[in-house]
Amino acid sequence: MSVFILRRLMQSGIVMIAMSVIVFFGVNVVGDPIDMLVAPDADQAEIERVIRDFGLDKPVWQQYMVFVSNAFKGDLGTSFVFGESALKLIIERMPATLELAFMALLMAIVIGIPLGLYAGLRPNAISSRLIMSGSILGFSLPTFWVGIMMIMLFAVMLDWVPATGRGETISVLGLQVSFLTADGFSHIVLPAINLALLKISLVIRLTRAGVREVMHMDFIKFARAKGLSANRIVMVHLFKNIMIPVVTVLGLEFGSLIAFSVVTETIFAWPGMGKLLIDAIQQLDRPIIVAYLMIIVVLFVVINLIVDILYSILDPRVRLQDATS
Repeated sequence: MSVFILRRLMQSGIVMIAMSVIVFFGVNVVGDPIDMLVAPDADQAEIERVIRDFGLDKPVWQQYMVFVSNAFKGDLGTSFVFGESALKLIIERMPATLELAFMALLMAIVIGIPLGLYAGLRPNAISSRLIMSGSILGFSLPTFWVGIMMIMLFAVMLDWVPATGRGETISVLGLQVSFLTADGFSHIVLPAINLALLKISLVIRLTRAGVREVMHMDFIKFARAKGLSANRIVMVHLFKNIMIPVVTVLGLEFGSLIAFSVVTETIFAWPGMGKLLIDAIQQLDRPIIVAYLMIIVVLFVVINLIVDILYSILDPRVRLQDATS
C-alpha cells in the first residue's frame, strides 16, 4: 500500500510542475494588464514605473522562476487590482465555493444513486424509463439557461426563494457556512440544484449501468442460490461492486464542481472563487488568475489521490497490479 501511495505522490508532483508551467506561460501571453492599471492620460515615465513595480519588465521565464520561488513560501503573487495577496483573496472566497460544491455533490449522491439503483433493478418499468428520460434532459439543457429559468420561476414568479446572494452565515470551525441557517439555506437551494443537475444525471446513468452489468454476474446468481434475501443481495453484494466506478467518478466530478461553478456563481451572484475569477479575467488581473488555476490544479491532484486510495481499498487488485508493475 505504501508503494502504491508513494508512486501516486510522485506522479502528482510531476503533474503539478507541468501544470504550473502551462498555466503561468499561458496566462502571461494573453493581453497587457498595463492598459488596465494606468490611466489613459499617463505619461511614459508613469507607465514604466508601473511595469517595474509589478515585475513585468523581466522576461517571462524570469517571472516564472520568481513565481515558483515565492510559491514555495506560500506566496502566489499580489493582485494588480486589489493590491493584496492573490492567495488570501481566493481563500476568503473558497468556503462559499466549497459549500456550494458540497451541496451539489450531496444532491447528486442522495438523488442520483437511489434513482439509478431503482432504474437498474426495474429496467422495464414506466417509472424507470421516465427517470432515464429525465437524466437525458439533465445532460442536454445548458446550465446558464436552466439557472435563469429557475430564477424566473421560483424566485420571481413564485417568490419561494431568493434569487441571488449567499444569505446569513454562521461560523463553524472558523469557516463561514450558510446552509445551517434558514436564510442561508434558502439562498443556496437554487444554485446547488442548478450545479448538481448534470451530476445527478451522470450518477443515475452510471449507477444503472453498473446494476445491469453486475446483476448477471456469477456471484449474484450464487448469492440467490444460497437463499439470501433480495435486500441483502442488493445492499451488500451488488452495491459494493457498483460503488467502485461511482466513487471514482464522483471524486473527479467534485473537482469539476469546484472548477466549473463559475457559470452558476455568476448567474446567482454567489460570492465564491468563480465570481472572483470572472472579475480578474475582465481586469486582466494575472496573479489572481494564475493563483486560482494553481489552486484548482492542487485540488484536482489531491482529489485524484484520495480517489485512487479509496479505489484501491474497494478493489485490492488495483494496488497489487501497481506493485507488480
